[in-house]
Amino acid sequence: MGTETRCVGVVGSGTMGAGIAECAVLAGHVVALRSRSEARASATRARLEASLERRVTKGNLSPGQAAAALRRVEIATDLEVLAAADIVIESVEEDLTTKRALFAELSRTCERAELLATNTSTLPVVELAMATGRPESVCGIHFFNPAPVMRLVELVRPLTASAETMARARAFAESLGKSAVEVNDEAGFVVNALLFPYLNDAIRLKERGVASLEAIDEAMKGGCGFPMGPFALLDLVGLDVSLSILEALHAEFRDARYAPAPLLRRMVTAGWLGRKTGRGFYTYERRPTPGQGGYASEPGGQDPGGQDPGGQDPSGQDPSGQDPGGQDPGGQDPGGQDPSGQDAAGREPSRAGS
Repeated sequence: MGTETRCVGVVGSGTMGAGIAECAVLAGHVVALRSRSEARASATRARLEASLERRVTKGNLSPGQAAAALRRVEIATDLEVLAAADIVIESVEEDLTTKRALFAELSRTCERAELLATNTSTLPVVELAMATGRPESVCGIHFFNPAPVMRLVELVRPLTASAETMARARAFAESLGKSAVEVNDEAGFVVNALLFPYLNDAIRLKERGVASLEAIDEAMKGGCGFPMGPFALLDLVGLDVSLSILEALHAEFRDARYAPAPLLRRMVTAGWLGRKTGRGFYTYERRPTPGQGGYASEPGGQDPGGQDPGGQDPSGQDPSGQDPGGQDPGGQDPGGQDPSGQDAAGREPSRAGS
């Protein structure tokens, strides 16, 4: 693929789709992004503009560079916007039926594309490859949230992918300044396969009354050097996303470690999904975030166990934007964080309680 400027197509205007588009445009590529509605398209452009403005304010980008980057982005609701793309990355809802239908359509619409990639965090990539007329050109490129900050991408090789496809995927990831690791096509890949049993075990510890969730979070931060504890991370990822990933892992491997903890299921049923709903294991003070159509959250109030939230969230991950146009990743690396140390609202999260 080389390092020349390419046209990168992105399908999905949620948190991850917008983040991937930002990575590509900052690397000098032209971006064509397909959004599911005009409203989502406008919100995505506003989000991208706001992110570039923050880079200018911090001195990481000149005003001219930011303006040039915005000119390289086209956002539309018609899939035809992707027709000229050299590489297409899908980041829509984590539903196999939806993704299969989309890949069949992409195969017809994006005849020029050398590579069709999915950002799925758990689903079998081979299923999407076989929905196209060219399975050898399909692979996974799994970004982590927030995509512009997290350096890692997992390159997922299905049985059908050619060596040329994987080489193109690696060249593209490296053109974005990412560190790429190649993994086989099985549920969870590497990061989620290791991360989510840990998060699930943390919930089980709380269920058994071993310690409060605040104590567990503090223990993992202080004892393992993680920037945030498991319950703060679960709230950030989204409890519904976490449940979905654990279910996918359990369905593939039938290992009891992956069976979702009962408390997690009950909280998802209750609609307590974490920061994006204002309540998960912790409760959050919610306020509008310009250009995102959602809310930035800040710890406050009581968690379901009666504890104040405590631990700070240094990850910078944006939990909003979970919609059929873009999935939430469900795969935050516990060692990854925004160097600014700020939350998605661009300010230090408060610490409630002691």
